[in-house]
Formats: sequence, structure tokens, C-alpha cells
Amino acid sequence: MNQRLLAKTFVELADNLVADFDLIDFLRLLTDRCVGMLGASAAGVLLADRDGELRVMAASDEQVRLLELFQLQNDEGPCLDCFRTGAPVIVANLSGEADRWPRFVAAAHRGGFGSVQALPMRLRDEVVGALNLFHATPGPFDPDATPLAQALADVATISLLQQRTAHRSTVLNEQLQSALNSRVLIEQAKGKLAERRGIDMEQAFTTLRGYARAHNRRLSDLARAFIDDSEALPGLRS
Repeated sequence: MNQRLLAKTFVELADNLVADFDLIDFLRLLTDRCVGMLGASAAGVLLADRDGELRVMAASDEQVRLLELFQLQNDEGPCLDCFRTGAPVIVANLSGEADRWPRFVAAAHRGGFGSVQALPMRLRDEVVGALNLFHATPGPFDPDATPLAQALADVATISLLQQRTAHRSTVLNEQLQSALNSRVLIEQAKGKLAERRGIDMEQAFTTLRGYARAHNRRLSDLARAFIDDSEALPGLRS
């Protein structure tokens, strides 16, 4: 494991929630680093909105985003159980849980996943969501990976809750709602770019995010400008 990258990730997660931060990019950093450092095939984040309903807020690829949505739509799966109980749900072999989550297990297998680690994003009694790591093959898992993933989830959770406390308001809820709205814009921009260039949705997202970072722009603002054709955006529209 790259210890330098691990240390950098903890710093980024702890120091990313500043004024005008991009929540979706923050959570995508969390999922990408879990895949890059911890050996997961894919990762996703579910967060509760202002009404306590879970939403898919980040996913390392399109396949896992669809699987997370499937869990929510069918109201079953390890990630929902993790959020509801506030405890990790570690499943080394999904085939053994077909009776527990029949629809989810079938969907996970269709998506190419054989095991999952669902980790709560919680601080004491407050659970704000779940970090979910999916693996292509059944376990056993690396004994160091789950504690590290939980530590990353904990740092991200503390950052979210500290931001809310610092402002003594419903900042977190407002940010989550804003992120949901931004997510719609980003999905629309991904679809438009994918169709225009003949690429898949994941490549479209990577292109948009790379352009936003290279030009020091919020991803949601770039998505809006790309959708409504309000700016030239050289190098992106060509």
C-alpha cells in the first residue's frame, strides 16, 4: 500500500470542507481512493438527505452506481442494513446471502461482484450514510483493508459533521440537497458528452472532472455551462 498516498488522502478528507467546496468531488475522492489503495473493485457512498432518505452521492464507476440505486429501489442490501443498524456489514461471499437479499445478490452477480464491505459513516449515535466497497471475487478480505476503509469513512464523516456544527445551522442538509441538484446536472452533462464523443459514461465523467480541475472550476458549474451552451469551453466541446 502506498503510505504516502494514504497519508495524503487523510489530509484531503479532513481539510476539504471549506467554503464553496464541491461535495460530489469530495465523496468521489473517497470512493476512488478506496479502489486505488484498498483493493476494492468499486466503491460507492450513500448519504441521507434532509428527510433521512438515502441517496447515491458518489460511485467509482457506473456499474456500482446502478447497483447502489438498485438497492434503494428494492429496499434491500448490505448497504441499507449498514445504515439502518449503524454497524459494518461484511460479506465475504454474496452467494451465501441469497436468502437474505435475493434481488440484491442476483443484481450484484450480474454486475460482476462477489463480495462487499458496507461501512457506516457515523459519529457516536449519528449515522449520515454508508461507504460501500465491492469486490469482483469472494473473500477473504485483506485484514488491514476494512479498518482502513472504516477510518477513511470516519474522517469523512467527522468533516461533514464539523462543517455543520461550525455553521450552527442546517449546512450539511443544504449541502446534500445542493449536491443532489448538482448530481442531476452532472449526469445530464455526462450523457451529452458521451453521445457527442461516442464514449461511455465513466469516460465522460473523467473528462468533465479533469477539465474542471484543470480550469479550477466547480464540477457542477462546468456541467451547467456545458449543458446550456453558455460558454465556449475550448477543448471540451470539440
